[in-house]
Amino acid sequence: MEYFSEWGTTAFSDISTHFDWIAGLVLTINIILLIFAKYIIRLVHQGKEDKPAFTWKLRTFRGLNLLIIIGYFYFNVYSHEIDYGPGIRTVAILTVLYIAYLTMYISHYLILRRFGRTRESTGEMRYIDTYNSRLLNILSNVFISIIALISVIRLLGFETLLEAGGVIGFIGVFLALTQNSWAPDIFSGLIILNSDILKEGDVIELHNGDKIIGEVFRTKIFHTEVLNLINNHRILIRNSRLRDYAIHNLSKFASAKGLRECLRFKIGYDHSIAKVRSMLEAAYTSVSEATEITIEGQYASEIGITDTGDHAIEWSVFYYTKAVGNILKTRQQMREAFLEISQAHDISLATPMTHDIQMQDLEKIE
Repeated sequence: MEYFSEWGTTAFSDISTHFDWIAGLVLTINIILLIFAKYIIRLVHQGKEDKPAFTWKLRTFRGLNLLIIIGYFYFNVYSHEIDYGPGIRTVAILTVLYIAYLTMYISHYLILRRFGRTRESTGEMRYIDTYNSRLLNILSNVFISIIALISVIRLLGFETLLEAGGVIGFIGVFLALTQNSWAPDIFSGLIILNSDILKEGDVIELHNGDKIIGEVFRTKIFHTEVLNLINNHRILIRNSRLRDYAIHNLSKFASAKGLRECLRFKIGYDHSIAKVRSMLEAAYTSVSEATEITIEGQYASEIGITDTGDHAIEWSVFYYTKAVGNILKTRQQMREAFLEISQAHDISLATPMTHDIQMQDLEKIE
């Protein structure tokens, strides 16, 4: 018992001898960060806590904190017995990378709060990037990355200017050779944010082979996330690719009335114009009074003939809505209501098939 007591006292004395105030400060800060890691990540993370991204960031944060604590403890206790080996260098490099990553994360948080803007997206208030916040974020990341790169180069043993310049030159050549993969997306993302035509939370319509109606969820450095409202899944589109599409921004309506939508019906010639118009007006009055259908029913109906085809007359009913997030549901409800009213007026909405028989053809049949 006395042996263990004496050994513990000696070990504590040895540890306290080799720990200076800087090491103590670093260890104290990292222990605090390790304990309150969940609260810190929750403060700067904009997603939900049950998402894999939050869990991964939390584990990485705590793992690097623990690694720094072990590394500093090992270095300060045994540095008088060993030289700087690969283990110490690895821990030091990881520490630099961790500090750079944490600094980037905090700076992005502060820049977003200062130069970003708030917007409701997917039912919650979020801070979203603007052109200024994204540009400042890129500049701060470049500045922090340069400092971290120089620190890592020095830790790897490249002391002279020629050696350090060779490493930086190699990285520069690598970035120059791969610029076609990342540079267009970065600049396209900045152009999208600066144009103010496409913002997070806007409902857009894309045509890339298939018709896509979605809500812009987030514009990142290299890609834009779009929530597909039809199939309820997210689509990742490169920023440079997104600029090649013809984008219909349904949230940017030009009238104070809202987005102007249109329903088209092909009705046969056997019904009089007055009867069809009366049915369509009755249907529009019915949907404008329904509280569950989100249209601007206070405006008068716009009903007219847009085409006189060979088989039927095409009637158009224009209406306005500001709830563009429910546009698919509104269209379904409108069609259902008009179908119900048309059946009550004994008017079929099915496109009829007609056959024009010439007199000479009739004579041949006889």
